[in-house]
Amino acid sequence: MDRFKQIESFVSAVVRGSLSAAARSEGVAPAVIGRRIDALEARLGVKLLIRTTRKISLSAEGTEFFEECQQILQSLENAENSVAAGGEHPKGHFRVTAPGGFGRRHVAPLLPRLLDAYPGITVTLDLSDRLVDLVNEGYDCAIRIGDLADSSMVSVRLADNRRMVVASPAYLRRHGTPEHPADLARHNCLSFGTGVNQARGWLFTIDGKTTPQRVSGTLECTDGAVLHAWTLDGRGLAWRSLWEIEDDLKEGRLVTVLDQFAAPPNAIYAVYPQRKHLPLRVRVFIDMLRQSYAKRLP
Repeated sequence: MDRFKQIESFVSAVVRGSLSAAARSEGVAPAVIGRRIDALEARLGVKLLIRTTRKISLSAEGTEFFEECQQILQSLENAENSVAAGGEHPKGHFRVTAPGGFGRRHVAPLLPRLLDAYPGITVTLDLSDRLVDLVNEGYDCAIRIGDLADSSMVSVRLADNRRMVVASPAYLRRHGTPEHPADLARHNCLSFGTGVNQARGWLFTIDGKTTPQRVSGTLECTDGAVLHAWTLDGRGLAWRSLWEIEDDLKEGRLVTVLDQFAAPPNAIYAVYPQRKHLPLRVRVFIDMLRQSYAKRLP
């Protein structure tokens, strides 16, 4: 039992980012978690965690051991789930990551409802536009938009994602309205990411084919909310998702252009590592997303 608690405490501290957070999840003092990890390191004869007053990080040996321990604990949980009664209520902690703008609007508001429905669940939500490594970083699920390159993951389609070129009426009055994607070369285009990320360009349907159009401009940013604000301020054209700009279109703050060349919609997915048994808490979360997006997303 002591060996198992040591491993549980070690994994919990890494996943939650601190001894204090691991202690809160177990209802014990941080010193208890610290003693368990000290005992684990002493028994193994290696340093697993590098601890400072502000954070913890894994040593090289700790990284390898953490991955093995996660698999052991997940296998144990899967075994329990496979024989649990069908009426068991979902419980336990899970970690989910989502793109910043979409997560703020369409993931974060649903989590309190999930916890109200299932009081045994706790959640960590990470909002980040970087591509998170679910397995190595200890995430149970990710919300991703667009093409999925990693075939080792299981994906569940949640909704379509339509993208369109928009601008403020003030910008179009000053600079005119593009009639063809090639006209974008004469416009200030507000780009997401960096110049390297823009190599693919904005996508359009031209002569029946999905075609990338290279764009350029005076402003680019890795935060979609900033691009949104710049577009509203009349700084240029932007290629944005309908879930972000729907209210602006209804209120006339933004207008669409080049609609006849719009590329086919891509999709919004829930993605998770391949497992024999998906934890019930993750399954009910994905089901809530699907039901909600079927009603709410444009």
